[in-house]
Amino acid sequence: MKRLFFPILLMLILANQTLFAQKGQPVYQSESLQIFQLDPHTLVHVSYLLTQDFGKVACNGMVVLNEGEAIIWDSPTEDASSEELITWLEKEKKVQVKAVVATHFHNDCLGGLESFHSREIDSYGSFKTLTLAKQAGEPVPRIGFEEELILKAGGIELVSRFLGEGHTPDNVVAYVPAAQVLFGGCLIKEVGASVGYLGDANTGEWSATVTRVKMAFPEVKTVIPGHGKVGSSELLDYTIRLFEDK
Repeated sequence: MKRLFFPILLMLILANQTLFAQKGQPVYQSESLQIFQLDPHTLVHVSYLLTQDFGKVACNGMVVLNEGEAIIWDSPTEDASSEELITWLEKEKKVQVKAVVATHFHNDCLGGLESFHSREIDSYGSFKTLTLAKQAGEPVPRIGFEEELILKAGGIELVSRFLGEGHTPDNVVAYVPAAQVLFGGCLIKEVGASVGYLGDANTGEWSATVTRVKMAFPEVKTVIPGHGKVGSSELLDYTIRLFEDK
């Protein structure tokens, strides 16, 4: 995300103007953070990556709530917006944030991690993510896993899984079986998106990886991409087609 070209950035900025329009107004909004409710247990948090040349880029993450507990996928992009998210969840939703999971090593997933660490909230990432984040000088999650991580929020089982390379060598996806919601992170594109930043990508494997995601979670109904609008499983099909000949 650090070296995006102008057309890609412009697309993301424009996408943010209509982000989640089909889901109504955000339940929380400030200059640095928006929160949208997808269903009784699932939220999307949207923060912004500040770039030197092109301004704000909207970045998505997921929150799952149940029985007084919350787990977050991808921190907001900076510590202040992470603190904002945690505080809002505690005060408005009356939940304890149990953990944050990074889906890959870029700063749109890890930029606000220190706010979680300052509160002694567990942070997870694959061992690949831990290694790559350290090499890149990004905040590093404290707990590693191999290819699959299963956590629970108030009894709801939540799965994070590595199914192959694509946007990065370490990109994982997260699935909420009870809600049939998939958080694809930057591995998954919104419909109409371009290929985006490819500096750490494996374009030759990208389509095959997303095909494995489809096979692993065939019941999925809602898909959250790393940037842009939430949709259905059509986002998986679109991403597969986008990289088939790359």
